[in-house]
Amino acid sequence: MKNEMEKDILKVLYSEEEIRARVQEMGNALGEQFQGKNPLFLGVLKGSFVFMSDLVRACPVKSDVEFIAVSSYGNGTESSGRVKIVHDIQQDITGRNVIVVEDILDSGNTLAFLKEYFLTKGASAITIVTLLDKPSRRKKAITADYAGFVVPDEFVVGYGLDYGQKYRNLPYIGVLKPEVYAE
Repeated sequence: MKNEMEKDILKVLYSEEEIRARVQEMGNALGEQFQGKNPLFLGVLKGSFVFMSDLVRACPVKSDVEFIAVSSYGNGTESSGRVKIVHDIQQDITGRNVIVVEDILDSGNTLAFLKEYFLTKGASAITIVTLLDKPSRRKKAITADYAGFVVPDEFVVGYGLDYGQKYRNLPYIGVLKPEVYAE
C-alpha cells in the first residue's frame, strides 16, 4: 500500500538500503578518526535528527550528543540567507572535537555561520558531516568533511528532510514533484 506522501514524490534518489549502507560507512570512518577522542555530535534540527540517530549508532566511539535549532528557510524552498538560532546548545564545548551533523549542505549559509559560531564558543575542531551535498547551490565557500551523497539541484525530501514540515518520515530520499511546492 502506498502511503499518502508517496503520490507527491517524482522519483526516489536514494533508497532506504543505500542510505543505511552509506551511513554505516560514514560512521565507521568517523569511528576511526575519533577513536579515544570523545567527540560531540551536534545535530542541526530539525532536519538532521533521523540521520544523526543512525550516524551516532554507526560510530563505535564514546561520544556526547547535542542539538542546535536554527532557521533560514521558514516554510519556503529558498534560504533567506539570514541564520538565526532558535535553540542554542546547552553545554560548554571549549576544547571539544565537534562533529556538526546536517541533513543537507546547499547554500552553505547555515554551516558557515555554525562553524564560525562554534569556533568562537571554544571548539578545538569542527568536522562537518552532511547526508546530502548540493554544490550547485553553494553561496558560501564551505565544504563537508564527510558527505553521504551528492544531489542534483532538485527539491529533495525524506529521511529527515522536509517541505513545510512534512515528508521527514519517508525512509528514502526522494524528489518532490514541483507542483507540490509551487502551490
